[in-house]
Amino acid sequence: MTRILVLNGPNLGSLGRRDPHLYGSATLADIEACLHRRAAELRVELRCEQSNHEGTLIDLLEAEVDADGCIINPGGLSHVSIALADALRTFARPVIEVHLSNIHAREPYRHTSLTAEAARGVIAGLGADGYRLALEALARLLTTPTTTDEESTR
Repeated sequence: MTRILVLNGPNLGSLGRRDPHLYGSATLADIEACLHRRAAELRVELRCEQSNHEGTLIDLLEAEVDADGCIINPGGLSHVSIALADALRTFARPVIEVHLSNIHAREPYRHTSLTAEAARGVIAGLGADGYRLALEALARLLTTPTTTDEESTR
């Protein structure tokens, strides 16, 4: 069975209470419940974790040798954490980064995501739906046979 690690960074444990005009009214538990329902339909196993601590997120990436891919919302760490970006690159499996708000339409310091450089794709600005879209995309990436460059040019 395909296994996906879902990581949520700082302040995401307060979703539903924190700036609902930016992040929506869904709690992290609401989002994870939706993800688990969709994962069951896709026959994907999820492990969801949240931490306000950069080192804990890095430890989870380093320890999760059984995960086939990762969905991550690094929160504010995406803009400042070289260490988390390095851990995502070392994870060496597909990663999709999710942001509830459109980071490119916010404060200038949010426009750059260091962690996005280690991701296969980024979904931003679609609220809680971004997580579902990331799950569907990652499940497809992990279960669809890939073609080589030579095959794709034929």
